[in-house]
Amino acid sequence: MDGVVTPISAADLKLRLDAGEELVLLDVREAEELAICAIPGVTHIPLGELSVRHHELDPEAETVCICHHGIRSANAAAGLSGLGFERLLNLTGGVERWARDVDPAMARY
Repeated sequence: MDGVVTPISAADLKLRLDAGEELVLLDVREAEELAICAIPGVTHIPLGELSVRHHELDPEAETVCICHHGIRSANAAAGLSGLGFERLLNLTGGVERWARDVDPAMARY
């Protein structure tokens, strides 16, 4: 059965991280994008590699999918859901929203 993908705002993600919750932060952007800015502690698997590298992730872990604006990460979460991952979150607005709402010092592109 496919899992449900739940949206999460940047502010809510920050609250959960600050509370010490164990979340896998999966950034599916390209390496060039990650070099510009990234949320600390991310696991990087580009979206194009996810279908062959998903085994590197724990399907039992709560996983937050992250990209630039939230579109690619939504696709990543849907793909992982189809592979049996059940605890999936998608960062609404991606790192762009994170930079605006949580970390204004973060580089933007």
